[in-house]
Amino acid sequence: MPRGTTETREGVELSNLDQPLFDGAEATKRDLVDHLDAVADRILPELRDRPLSVIRARPGSPPFMQKNLPKYAPEWMRSTTVWAQTSHREVSYALVDDRRGLLWFANQRAVEYHPTLMRIGDTRARELVLDLDPPEGDDFAAVVRAARLVEQALADAGLAAAVKTSGAKGIHVVVPLSGEPEFDDTAAATRALAVRAEAVDPGAATTAFIKDDRGGRVFLDPTRVGGATIVAAYSPRARPGLPVSFPVAWSDLDDVHPRDFTVRNVAELLGERDPWRDAMPEPQPLPADLVEQGHTIPVPRVQAMHEGKRRKRAREQAAKEQG
Repeated sequence: MPRGTTETREGVELSNLDQPLFDGAEATKRDLVDHLDAVADRILPELRDRPLSVIRARPGSPPFMQKNLPKYAPEWMRSTTVWAQTSHREVSYALVDDRRGLLWFANQRAVEYHPTLMRIGDTRARELVLDLDPPEGDDFAAVVRAARLVEQALADAGLAAAVKTSGAKGIHVVVPLSGEPEFDDTAAATRALAVRAEAVDPGAATTAFIKDDRGGRVFLDPTRVGGATIVAAYSPRARPGLPVSFPVAWSDLDDVHPRDFTVRNVAELLGERDPWRDAMPEPQPLPADLVEQGHTIPVPRVQAMHEGKRRKRAREQAAKEQG
């Protein structure tokens, strides 16, 4: 691919700016760079001191997630090493805390920015997060209905939260926490909140971790705790038109769609504002009854693993009996 337009910002050389970002992007690399540059002072607080995974994209190949900081990264780029339990290896994550680092990643065609929910050195949780994930299709109205169930469960628990589109098809609900709760207690409270929301209308939302058990309902995902990630507010998503994860007032949820916010219009919509910061309530303590209830609810991945093994044994037994 021939080298395209080149310019320098913050000492970072930016190249191929007028080329398509990826196949079907409906956007150029310049659209990505200009957006991230315009929102730098608002997205950077979401990234600072948090191990960062990114999703990169380029023409001719599908988007891919990158966790390890590339060896060719500039010397000034900060990083932190984290032991990954699932892959049993150390991962060197980037720490992006300034405009220069953000622009460098933009030039690498890093479209999505997924920081961990904990900062380096954290020993306690900072926030409780529910990720509302719709079933197959693009029924955002169903996600909004599920969000209303979460809104009611939050109110019943005496908690306040900020909400944003995921930029894809879902919604993120975030409760800032005070009192430095343990990660285990925060995970438990998140499970309990999801179960309480599901109980309001089990036909609209579910806590079933196994996809086949969701029955076309919105999944209330309670697993975003500690080293887990969610896409940062103001991050683009690697989808046609480059939609952006964007803060929405609870009262406006029924009137918006994730496609309303893209790299081409978000800077203008924001002006000088930071609606994510402005919408975030003051940190709140975890209600003791929520924590207590949550510790009686099985950890979703563990439960799903055991259930998967049970179903496999049942299938094998049925096949044996039929044979």
